[in-house]
Amino acid sequence: MVSFRSFLTASFVLASATAVFASPIARSSDLSARDTTEELGKRQGGCTTRLQRRAWHTLSDAEKKSYIDAELCLMWRIPQQTGLEASVSRFDDLVKAHQLQSMLVHGDGWFLPFHRLHMHAHERLLREECGYNGAQPYWDEEADAGAFSSSAIFSPTNGFGGNGVGENNCIQTGPFANYTLHTGPSYDNTDHCISRQIDDDASRGSSTENVNACLAEQKFATAWPCIEGSPHSGGHNGVGGEMGNAISSPGDPLFYLHHTYLDRVWWRWQQQSLPARLTDFSGYTTQDRPAGGWIDATLDDELNMFGVIANARIRDVMDVTGDLLCMEYV
Repeated sequence: MVSFRSFLTASFVLASATAVFASPIARSSDLSARDTTEELGKRQGGCTTRLQRRAWHTLSDAEKKSYIDAELCLMWRIPQQTGLEASVSRFDDLVKAHQLQSMLVHGDGWFLPFHRLHMHAHERLLREECGYNGAQPYWDEEADAGAFSSSAIFSPTNGFGGNGVGENNCIQTGPFANYTLHTGPSYDNTDHCISRQIDDDASRGSSTENVNACLAEQKFATAWPCIEGSPHSGGHNGVGGEMGNAISSPGDPLFYLHHTYLDRVWWRWQQQSLPARLTDFSGYTTQDRPAGGWIDATLDDELNMFGVIANARIRDVMDVTGDLLCMEYV
């Protein structure tokens, strides 16, 4: 298993010898074969009513059930639509979009923009294909940092089920118990359970102190590595198991609440200096230096969603209140 503990150093060494990666970026200006953000905005008439993303603990039991039911719909009722290897359901499609390019959307400038679009994709599928009427919630991990094991989010009745048990650390309570994943662990495609190994000490990475340190950074060039550091690894390693795997972590439905929380941290950072931080973007396009030399990431890079939803340029996900994302955090 590839752990987030080694994520920012030699995180993909074990898998790189056999994996083949497709770049998530299409630098061509010819987008005629795909929906563009501009076309999407025109069809929808722009952003008129923003979705309101709220913390999980503020939702009513009925709202929580509605979200969980929609997630189960993606997992059990809606077949895959991408044709990607080992994908069976729409839930699998989302996992594959992360797995196939994980080496390229971590440890570089694409990390935050890609995951912002990935959360939007998940939100859209819940709403458009499974009848969910709400917005993607986030896990207020700062409130639970250092004590994940006692968090209400792991409730078996109105949460995501509890810790893993047994030899394989499979979860055995809650709505996702006995579910079979088809993608992962890591770059493998092997049927396996959703596993967890909750670690309260590791969850301290999500602390308010660590978040505030990232919010104090003055430029995106230093803010994104900070966010990808402790707050990011705190959530992944604090939950452990499938979530602790840098490649296939979307196999645990908690992934989407975790990364929506991280996206909120980024938006909080952006809000401190608007509109300047809507275009403050930098970094490279890969973790490691390519043979031909480093390539700077740009706002015009296109993020690849592997057909789950339309691709989008980074500049189109910089503003969460814009026509594409059309939401706000409350």
